[in-house]
Amino acid sequence: MLLTITTTHAPATDMGFLLEKHPDKVHEFELSSGRATVFYPEATPERCTVALLLEVDSIGLVRSGTARQSDSNMDQYVNDRPYVASSFLSVAIGTAFRSALAGKSRHRPELANMAIALEARIAVLPCRGGEKLLQDLFAPLGYTTQVIRLPLDTQFPEWGGSPYYSLSLRGHVRLQDLLRHLYVLIPVLDDRKHYWVGEDEVEKLLRQASDWLATHPIKESIARRYLKNRRSLARMALERLTVEDPDEDSGESALDDDTPQAARREVELEKRVSLQVRRLDKVAELVAAVGARSVVDLGCGEGQLLPRLLKLPTVDRIVGMDVSVRALERAADRLHLDRMPPRQRARIELLQGSLLYRDQRLEGFDLATVIEVIEHLDPPRLQALERVLFEAAHPTFVIVTTPNSEYNVNFQDLPAGAFRHADHRFEWTRQEFQAWCTRQAERFGYSVEYAPIGDEHAVTGPPTQLALFSRTAQ
Repeated sequence: MLLTITTTHAPATDMGFLLEKHPDKVHEFELSSGRATVFYPEATPERCTVALLLEVDSIGLVRSGTARQSDSNMDQYVNDRPYVASSFLSVAIGTAFRSALAGKSRHRPELANMAIALEARIAVLPCRGGEKLLQDLFAPLGYTTQVIRLPLDTQFPEWGGSPYYSLSLRGHVRLQDLLRHLYVLIPVLDDRKHYWVGEDEVEKLLRQASDWLATHPIKESIARRYLKNRRSLARMALERLTVEDPDEDSGESALDDDTPQAARREVELEKRVSLQVRRLDKVAELVAAVGARSVVDLGCGEGQLLPRLLKLPTVDRIVGMDVSVRALERAADRLHLDRMPPRQRARIELLQGSLLYRDQRLEGFDLATVIEVIEHLDPPRLQALERVLFEAAHPTFVIVTTPNSEYNVNFQDLPAGAFRHADHRFEWTRQEFQAWCTRQAERFGYSVEYAPIGDEHAVTGPPTQLALFSRTAQ
């Protein structure tokens, strides 16, 4: 079975950095099902293609006891497993492209977080639901799909089509997202998943799909198929898919069935003090106070700050930027962009892009907001953000908020030493945050002042800490 991924991102040979596989070499991996080989059929600055070839050893699987037992002993040896994309290919992706699947690139970390032009082709894919099912699975994820049904036998066209398809996916996405989609959805189409499905498969599904499955139109079907129609496991997975969606009017944090579990815990912890609402209100208050006329919200997510900025008559231009296409789509829904009056619509724009890569679109703003973002970044990526934000974009004002780790002891449901969100890479004390802010101010020509957000504790301080950077005269 064969999977190819092609990019025209310039230089296209950056694919080697993303996959940590040199284009001039052939890379082989021994698997329980056979052998996986990664190679590059083409690698030029204009176009680069990587191929993952999986050779399944059917006889070896039967002898090892891995093959699925059936009523026919011959079926163990004669089947479609060596020729079609199946759960075996999903395992091969996880092994051969492990670092890319995790969103890591040692030599080009900023590249791993960029959306680039990608095209994936699967030569033979089983799908008894037909072309409609393939479209229902991949189109909501933003891909342009091309589906070709393969004939049952080319020598006997009257026999009609087979249950096998050739699939092409085109999109402007992160490589990590493409691999995660394939990793989960290929087994969804495979009704002969080769390994035992238990609760550990629920964890695997949530690990690879929690950031996109929650909003997928057929998430129930995906969860059920992935978990081999074990409905109790599917219910368990769906119950844990939730998305942070605070209710703007009530001031309370509303939780729906689309919120990731880690975000749900953070919302529940902070709900008692309406911390999210206070954060957003404080930021909007400062935007008005400094008189900013143009604002860019970096890492805007689902656009929770943007409605508040629209209410400020002094702000003429508002831009929300995020790396997640899905989050931006939800932001557009939140803002009702399709029904917004023309004059109002002209004030706001949503951009897809990485906060870790220099982007001319970020230049020229009066103010940039970075709300609850920095704690999600590993140190090397945080260093990249510092240069992008303070040096390249260099707005007149910058507002940064982040949790105050000293306050965590006041959350009774949070275990000692744990972070508020499972994706946080760090949570700083007030001293650590102010030390970081001072370094950035000195490096890039800013002054900085601090403000608490939330009810302050006499010893541990506020739950959230805020820094307002003001560019000094050059």
